[in-house]
Amino acid sequence: MSIGTAEIERLIITAIPDAKVHAETDDGHHYTATVVAETFKGKSRVQQHQLVNAALKSVLDNGSLHALALKTNAPE
Repeated sequence: MSIGTAEIERLIITAIPDAKVHAETDDGHHYTATVVAETFKGKSRVQQHQLVNAALKSVLDNGSLHALALKTNAPE
C-alpha cells in the first residue's frame, strides 16, 4: 500500500500548522519532503526531523511510507 504526496503534506501540516510543505515522488515508493516551519527555530536538524517523523508516525508504522528523504529548515 502506497501513500500520496497530498496525504504526507496533510499529516505534516496537521501536526505542524505553521509548516510550508512540499512532498514529491518519482515512483510512488520513494518520497522527498521539504518542510519549512517557524516551529523549527532554535531546534537542531535531528529535532526537526523528529517532529516530522512524529507527524508521520501512523503511516511509517503501518508501512504505507518507508522511504522518505527530509529537508527541514526554519524560515530565514
